[in-house]
Formats: sequence, C-alpha cells, structure tokens
Amino acid sequence: MTTPTPVRTLERDGHLVLGAMVRTLGAFPSGWRYPGAHKNPANDPAALKRLARTAEKAGLDFLFLGDWLSSSSDLEYTEPSLLARIDPFSSAAYLAAVTNHIGLIATANTAHSEPYAIARAAASIDRLSGGRFGLNLTVGTDPRASANFGRTDAGGSDDNRFETGVEFVRVLRGLWDSWDDDAVLADARRGTLVDHSRVDPIDHQGRRFSVAGPLNALRPVQGQIPVVHAGVSTRAREFAAQHADIHVVAPSSLGDAVEFHRQAQQRAVAAGRAPGDVTIITPILPIVGETREAAFALYDQLVELVPLDDGEARRAPSPPLPPNRSAAALLRSVGLPLLERSVDEAVSIATAERFNAVGQRLLEVAESRAGRTVGGARPVTFRHLIVAQAVPAPIVVGSPTDIADHLERWFRAGATDGFAVQSAFLHEQFDAFAHLVVPELIRRGLVNEGYDAKTLRGHLHLTKPAREAPVTPEIAPNWVI
Repeated sequence: MTTPTPVRTLERDGHLVLGAMVRTLGAFPSGWRYPGAHKNPANDPAALKRLARTAEKAGLDFLFLGDWLSSSSDLEYTEPSLLARIDPFSSAAYLAAVTNHIGLIATANTAHSEPYAIARAAASIDRLSGGRFGLNLTVGTDPRASANFGRTDAGGSDDNRFETGVEFVRVLRGLWDSWDDDAVLADARRGTLVDHSRVDPIDHQGRRFSVAGPLNALRPVQGQIPVVHAGVSTRAREFAAQHADIHVVAPSSLGDAVEFHRQAQQRAVAAGRAPGDVTIITPILPIVGETREAAFALYDQLVELVPLDDGEARRAPSPPLPPNRSAAALLRSVGLPLLERSVDEAVSIATAERFNAVGQRLLEVAESRAGRTVGGARPVTFRHLIVAQAVPAPIVVGSPTDIADHLERWFRAGATDGFAVQSAFLHEQFDAFAHLVVPELIRRGLVNEGYDAKTLRGHLHLTKPAREAPVTPEIAPNWVI
C-alpha cells in the first residue's frame, strides 16, 4: 500500500452498497464451535436458505459465494468453511428459487474453467433469477487445485494468469452479446421462432481459448452480467479497472483505503471508463453485541475456542495445529525468542515495552477487538495476541452503533462504495447484523429500506448496456440454433 493520505470524513452523500460473504461455518475459525452455531455442512441447504431470506428481508444488495477448488486438513483451523461446501453456481441457482430481490454472485476460476460453459451457466442463472446474477472471476490457482483438474501447468506466471483472465472475460462478454435482446420472435402464425440475423457467432481464436459461438442461451436479462474481481496486486488492479464492475479489496487502514479508491477511479478513467464504473467493496467481519461490552465478551469467547498449543504434554491434535498457534511462535514474532510464557498469562508492561513493531501492532489489534490493554482492568493475554496474529481478518467489534459508525466513517471518507459483511458464525451473528445494524444504517440514510431496483446491475446503480454484436467473419461457420 502507498503512504496513507490525510483522511477527509463526513463529505460524501448517497447510499452505500451492502452485501454478505457466505461462509456457512463462519468467517471466524472457531465460530462453528460457538454454542448454537451452524456446524454441520450436511445441513448447508437449510443454512443457505435461512441466510438468504434474512439478508433479503434486511434489504441487502447481494450474497457473495466464494470458492476453493481443493480440500485439505489444514483448512480445519483456518478456513473450515472451505473443507466441504456446495458449489457456488449450484448455490446461486438454489437461492434464486427462494428469493426475489437480492443479487447472487458466484465464483469461477479462469485457470480451471471453460468460458463457454461459464457463460452459459451464468446466463441461465441470470434468466432464472430475473437478472440478479453476478460473476466473480478468480485467476489464481494452487498446486492442489491444479492437481484436481489435471493441469500441472495451470496458471503459470502472474502475467500468464491475467492474460488468460482477460481473454476469458472477453469471450464471456462476446458470448453474452451473441444474441440480440429481440432475437426471439416466437411468431407462430408465420412459423418464425428466431430472427437469425440477430444471432451471431463470435469466432474467437486466442492464445488460450478457441470459441466459435453463438451461445445456446439467450442474452442475459441484465445484458452483461456484472463481473467481480478481488485482489490488490498491480495486475489485479489493472484487470479490475478494465473489466470488472465490482472490485473487492481489503485495505489495512482508512487512509490506505481512501488512496486506493482515488487511484481506482483514476485507473478506470485511464481504461476509458467513467470513475464510478467500478464499485469498490470492502470486506468486514463485525462482531455485534447489544452493547460494546457484550461484543467484547463474545469476542473473548471466540478467542477461547481457537485451538492453541498451550505447551501441556498431551496427544497431538489431528490434524496438527498451524505453527503460529503457540506462545513460543508469538514471542519469536514480537522479537523475544528466548522468553517463555503460557498462552493465558497476562502481558506485563515490562514485557510489552520490549516488543518490536509487530508486537506493538498486535497490542493495538487486541485493544480494538477486545477492549484489552496492558496493565488495564481487562489485561491483554498472550492468547489474545496469538489469535490477533493467526486471524488477520477485518474484524470490528462493538455495539450496533459502533459498527454503523465504522461503516459510515469509511463510506463518507470516500474509502469505499460499500461493504461485504462476513459473519463469525451462523445464524446468531448474521441475524444481529441484519436486525440491529441495518436499521441503524437505514436511520442514517446510508442504505435504502427495501429495494428500488429489480436486478443486480440496478442495485449497483449500473444501466443495462447496449449489445455489441460480434464482428461476423467473411465465411460464417456452420452452426445451428
């Protein structure tokens, strides 16, 4: 990130975009262990339905369904929702049938997918949902995912991955525009179903893909389905500026976020787009309590439920704990490798004064998340610091007013266009956000009460684009509608 710029607050008007990132077992690693939390992926269909209906009743703009194309035991302690989850396209189609207004964003990986199949599935769900589908494109991969698809060379260098992604999205958009909105005549009297002059092949021949087209699905209800991308690398920023309608980023500070948003608008203009064509969405994981003290207490419970190596001699857990889950590992990180402490011991003032910059930052995190200070009435323990380092999520802990204050400050400062809310666990924490925080945002005029648009593009304040018909080759290929 660049050097933070001075932050201007309370200057921006309008409504923010508000959605939810779906992790059925919770976005906090120990969330599924909380009493009463949803904890069995076998029951995910019911959990998804309840979550979607609660989100829609609260007036949220979208649900974001991420993906991970492999499974491994180490995820149990870091991202338990990724161990076993329903395919995001299947989830979106399922939720389209039980909702009426909320947008549904599903994820596809350009290294392990074919653009024709994704274009068809996306157009189909967009049709089934009445124009509420969005597509999150990821370009990265990892060896385990590649092994699952038999593509040991998938992805390659950063440049190659993004070149594939650019070609992928261009094919998608060409296929979605291969049909005109008015191509279907359905003229029973004349016996004419389709005006074939309004359906065109795309005849794409690229470095990675060769796709003839046209798509065997009608043009999406939205014309062009909103494309989402996440990432802060130089190539990710360029890709989003040129091809995305939503860019999901998680800056480390308000100042960095303001600067990122300003640069994102400049990049969009440089790519020939309007400054507001790319909506910046910031993930957030609120821990909501009826009071700030209740929220701190809830966070403490979640911290207590994170498995740590407490140094006691006992049978090693299976799978083994991550290496950063012990007091010894923490002390090495904060510059005190020779010191010995137990995980539940309070951090003394003398010890804290010897911490390096990493340790000082972890003390700040522990204070903001748990209201704990060195030498205070609520002392910081090494457990809190271990969890602060092991769970680097964008966590905000507090009352509904505290959470609303945070969202308003970032939005008004021009740091973001909206937020994607993660929940520590289902359903209590998502319900708390929907029932306590959202009404406060409505009261402040930051979000609408209900829906004033019918499509995801409408929720994002985007108009339906005109069709750009593919350039027809001199000799058209043989194809049948």
